[in-house]
Amino acid sequence: MTGGTGDRGAAGWPRVRTVGVDGFLVSFADSLSEPANRAALAFLDALEREAPEGTEETSTSLVSTYLRFDPTAVAHDAVRAALAALLASRDWYAAPLPGGRRLWHVPTVFGTDLAPQFDEAAAAAGLSPEAALESLTTARVRVQTIGFAPGQPYLGELPADWDIPRQTQLTEKVPAGALGLAIRQMVLFSVPTPTGWRHVGQTGFPLFRPEAETPFVLRPGDELCFEAVTPEKLAALDEAPMGGARSEVLA
Repeated sequence: MTGGTGDRGAAGWPRVRTVGVDGFLVSFADSLSEPANRAALAFLDALEREAPEGTEETSTSLVSTYLRFDPTAVAHDAVRAALAALLASRDWYAAPLPGGRRLWHVPTVFGTDLAPQFDEAAAAAGLSPEAALESLTTARVRVQTIGFAPGQPYLGELPADWDIPRQTQLTEKVPAGALGLAIRQMVLFSVPTPTGWRHVGQTGFPLFRPEAETPFVLRPGDELCFEAVTPEKLAALDEAPMGGARSEVLA
């Protein structure tokens, strides 16, 4: 089975590495690409359905899948062998994404005082504000992973124009629901936080609900579209379920 350095085709991928005495990390590339992220998500789904004996936890990052097992119940070599057999069973880079994923349509204010770095990000991408708005509202991005803060998704990939760096200085704080952008990705912030990502959009989407049975709204593999609305429209959606965001199940 071969993958690549952010691409399919180079030798040496995927790789299985030991993490402590009770874990394995299966990596499909050393940098982000659509096939590597697809492989990590598909492999996680398979692990959750075909977990080796002794499995206690599984999770995914941008291009890797993690498994933690009980070393008192199963031998380290047995888990590694099970992972190797599952890896060899199919081409994970071309595997279908997990079922039950959702497509979310999220009302978003781009620019204005609510998202003050939209024009700056557009200029960094070499786009007019109008072209930038068209690009971001027609993009359909995948939840590549959840991390950094509770329920916070990393979303991508955006078109190549948006391969812009993070800021060299931190923004002291953006609010929950802020949409940040850098390196062909977006981050939708689940809690108020300092950030080096440019604040290009603002939503009312409550991603982290600690009181709910399912605290994290989004799951890896879900997809999002951001629909431009006015600040007044977003304010009117403040009491709407999910801040006006709505979802449909993908096949």
